[in-house]
Amino acid sequence: MIIPDRIVRTTCPYCGVGCQMNLKVKDDYIYAVEAPFDAAPNHGMLCVKGRFGTDYVKHPGRVKTPLIRANRHEGRSAKPVWREATWGEALDLVADELTRVRNSYGGDAIATYASAKATNEDNYVFQKLVRALMGTNNIDHCARLCHAGSVTGLQLSIGSSAMSNSIAEMENLQAFIVTGSNTTETHPVIANFLKRAVRKNGAKLIVIDPRRVEMTDFATLWLRQNPGTDVAVFQAMAHTIVKEGLYDPDFIAYRTEGFNEYLESLETFTPEWAESVSGVPAESIREAARIYAGAERAAIYWGMGISQSTHGTDNTLSLVNLALMCGHVGKAGTGLNPLRGQNNVQGCSDSGGLPNVFTAYQRVDDEAIRGRFESVWGVALSPTPGLTATEMCDACYTQDVRAMFVLGENPMMSEPNQNHARHALEKLDFLVCQDIFINETGEMADVILPATSFAEKDGTFTNTDRRVQRCRAAVPPVGNSRPDWDILSDLGRRIEARLGMQLSAGFDYAHPEAIWDEMRAVTPDFWGIDYARLEREGGVHWPCPSFDHPGTPYLFADEFPRGRGKFWEVRYGTESEQPDADYPFNLSTGRVLYHWSGSTMTGRSRLEDIYPEAVCEISPDDAEALGLITGDWVNVSSRRGTITLRVLVTGRSPRGTVFVPFHFAEAAANLLTLDRIDERAKIPDYKNTAVRIEKTAAPAGLDEGYDEHLFDRGAIKDPVQIH
Repeated sequence: MIIPDRIVRTTCPYCGVGCQMNLKVKDDYIYAVEAPFDAAPNHGMLCVKGRFGTDYVKHPGRVKTPLIRANRHEGRSAKPVWREATWGEALDLVADELTRVRNSYGGDAIATYASAKATNEDNYVFQKLVRALMGTNNIDHCARLCHAGSVTGLQLSIGSSAMSNSIAEMENLQAFIVTGSNTTETHPVIANFLKRAVRKNGAKLIVIDPRRVEMTDFATLWLRQNPGTDVAVFQAMAHTIVKEGLYDPDFIAYRTEGFNEYLESLETFTPEWAESVSGVPAESIREAARIYAGAERAAIYWGMGISQSTHGTDNTLSLVNLALMCGHVGKAGTGLNPLRGQNNVQGCSDSGGLPNVFTAYQRVDDEAIRGRFESVWGVALSPTPGLTATEMCDACYTQDVRAMFVLGENPMMSEPNQNHARHALEKLDFLVCQDIFINETGEMADVILPATSFAEKDGTFTNTDRRVQRCRAAVPPVGNSRPDWDILSDLGRRIEARLGMQLSAGFDYAHPEAIWDEMRAVTPDFWGIDYARLEREGGVHWPCPSFDHPGTPYLFADEFPRGRGKFWEVRYGTESEQPDADYPFNLSTGRVLYHWSGSTMTGRSRLEDIYPEAVCEISPDDAEALGLITGDWVNVSSRRGTITLRVLVTGRSPRGTVFVPFHFAEAAANLLTLDRIDERAKIPDYKNTAVRIEKTAAPAGLDEGYDEHLFDRGAIKDPVQIH
């Protein structure tokens, strides 16, 4: 039996659930992970990633010292030749180059990616550096690529884009909708709470999803709509609720506006019309509407299957319309709940990692708010919202952006139409990446700054239900790596000196707690949350405006941030790329249980052995028509590129649609996707791409294991058969 040297409580680095975990450390190595039963939100549960996916912390591929590209003269597309550098040399080069671009072209010629993997404190310092020293609001992060449709729709309708209810409320639901979320694989612990609501409390679950995800096994109703027809189904449910008088007139009268105008727009959205468009039987749509409207406590949960679309904003507006007409918001066990993906995607947004807002969504173009930050920082700030992540790529291509700073992100895996993204980044004068590994974007960088992992630093993360929790260092930093906030503070001081500036609240932080206290000072929603309270209580839901405030597990009990909730007319239509004779299949992308994002972390853990390769999920009918069986190699091609991978025949995929996970660089799904966006949210469409499938031979030079049958490779199985 191993006796640990220490046990450290911290927050899981993977999905947005924010599971609490105890890291057992021996000889500075994390040898085991346990989930404490006395800690919210997970209460003893952990998924496979949290329990077995932390060994990447000691992976030999970690960047241990600053690296400078020795062959910069060969261009960004050349294979990099790295030389080790001191911290002083590397940071001086970064400070010199960013200052040069700022002085030569203006601050808006610099674009930056904040990080959903970094702490709130890391991201606060980063956005402060960008805004106060670079003089630009060109900062964004991966939220743009996952839930921007949700954010835009929620802001338009109720004025707040955060998840409205806590995870703890899930078990007491009477009815709920899950749409666009393979919850069992993307948020396994949340899925367990939702399953409990069904099994223990008899809650009625409505799943709306083209794929046969595991949650359908627990559903009262499964509405299997054709891809891209979500609005038709949601609006037909609203039509039914109105026609059958199932709405809440009192809530509508006292808490909303625009209902009468909205009613007129619903006339054509009959269940019969929706059936003709979506393939969902009209009577099933009516039954779903009755279940949702008739429950006392009903909630909606959704994921990227809804938001990652050219009509992502309309999808969200349709869902909000349903909640408003039924009064299913502003109470415990009701509400609107976009399930955030990365562990701190909520916190990065809260910390100002967006182009149009400071911390806690305080708008940069609001003079009074901007004045608060100017007073604390001691510098004039730009009132002009910056570029979104999707706009940054185009601006690099046109050279309106000359330098880019990427903090813990990987746009060369996450951006759609990766060939375009590569050509864009190749045109940069200067690219710096700060990360724990050299990823696909790092391979193009001029400088790599080595950061510490979650297990090597202190700070806070904010989970999907707005719960602020501590992250604590358990092991010493690898090599010469440093916490993100420390690197950025050092860089900030160097840039201050070059610009001849000295902010009244500068970059002399001794500990993340000092950063959090500064962020609290400019953020009323955080005033009542300090480190001492987090130590006592484990976590606190914002908004929490004072120390005697209990925190806010659910929102909008009395009013919406915009005053009244607004009904929005939604038109049916899609700008998505549609299958045709040349590209007859629809491609959808997403996650699998054993990996996360671009597998930067999971791909360097034992989880890589459990799920070692990408697969193309295809329906049995389509496989038969193409003469394919599980394990066959295929080329999946779109108008933008081709990837080669093996086939997994499964009933989870509907006829005409294939699914490819986006975790694997060797079969990068985003080589295929189109950079067409929702014009309001600026989010790409990752769920509708026209592709063709062609049988091919196995590629040359494959790694060990590819000669095995696909089902003999770790946990790769037909999920329908095993369930």
